Amino acid sequence: MSGIVMLLNNLSVGIFGGVLSAAFCNTLSSRRGRLSVAAGLAVLLAAQGYIYRILGWLLLCALTRRRLWSVISVLMAYLCCQLRYWLGLLCAVILGGSGLTQEAALAVTLPLLLFLLRFVAPTVRSFEDRPPGVQWRIGLILAIYYVFDYLVTVYTDLLYRGIPAVLEFMPFVCCAAYLVFLLKASAQERERLLMEQVQNSLNIQVSQTLREISALRESQKQASTYRHDLRHHLQYLSACIDSGRLSRAQEYIHGICAEIEAQKVQDYCENESANLIFSAFAGRCAKNGIGIKVRAGLPPFLTVSDSDLCVLLSNALENALNACQSRTGERIIEVDAYEKGHKLFLQITNPCRADITFKNGLPVTDRPGHGVGVRSICAVVERYGGIYSFSSQDGRFVLRLSL
Repeated sequence: MSGIVMLLNNLSVGIFGGVLSAAFCNTLSSRRGRLSVAAGLAVLLAAQGYIYRILGWLLLCALTRRRLWSVISVLMAYLCCQLRYWLGLLCAVILGGSGLTQEAALAVTLPLLLFLLRFVAPTVRSFEDRPPGVQWRIGLILAIYYVFDYLVTVYTDLLYRGIPAVLEFMPFVCCAAYLVFLLKASAQERERLLMEQVQNSLNIQVSQTLREISALRESQKQASTYRHDLRHHLQYLSACIDSGRLSRAQEYIHGICAEIEAQKVQDYCENESANLIFSAFAGRCAKNGIGIKVRAGLPPFLTVSDSDLCVLLSNALENALNACQSRTGERIIEVDAYEKGHKLFLQITNPCRADITFKNGLPVTDRPGHGVGVRSICAVVERYGGIYSFSSQDGRFVLRLSL
């Protein structure tokens, strides 16, 4: 009876590994592929012996014409065969007898195969089109395990002699593979964070561009209104002059000039980009009943690019404006900006709530869509090798940066 169970177990292992490796190579998706795999398995099972997996690899190469991925599929299917054996061993232990290992392994073969085909094979197949370098990294550990297992269990009995070097070899490989994986994952995480910072900066620049477009549209609308009203202004002035009310005409002209002057960009410093940003936010603050005091001494040209200056000022002032909008009482934003020793210094102070949470020196919030501005400011400052600080004291939030 045990001989029959062992024979069935060997056949099930062959079918299990063959079907699974074919699924990893995506050769079961067509009727021709399924028939070829079935015919090939019949030949392979008849062959058995040590060349079984070599013949399996040749079959997959013929069907897929991908030598590297065919090898990886065979090796991965072999690894899954070990999973089948260990599940059988676990079931035998639970049932109370290690002598039932063969029967238990035979019993779990079909459920495990269906599970792997349904949930694991699609994920494995997704690596089929990855670059060869990625596939080599996947197959290296599988190949080491495959060669080690055959050397110490099939061709020799080194594993059963209890030699320390043999017993500790695979744990060593696992540790080394984990360290390599950790280094690779860390590098990918740094790259992901860098890309996220770049994306955030681009999003901020797009938002600022949209605000500038909106401001230009508003300016164009006002210009259109002035052009429309110009005829009426001239008619009124003509009537004043004809009736001899020259003082009234002069007062009217002064009033119109004052309105036009109010729409002009205010000169806070010599830097045109900074003046545009300060003027835009000064207008937004005025509409919301918020005061803003700007003390700026920036030259026409800075070591910081105009786009980065826009990111810094726009994000900082946007955050200050949002904080003031949710406050009552005195609402004043104070801005100090100057250059010294080819370094830009910026300080922005605004009212804030008392329960601001800081993490690693940065203000954090759980509100969706918020916090991007702070990250963008930090990314720009770090790119220039500068320093920044965020603090809150006595109901005032202070941003300081130097770069």
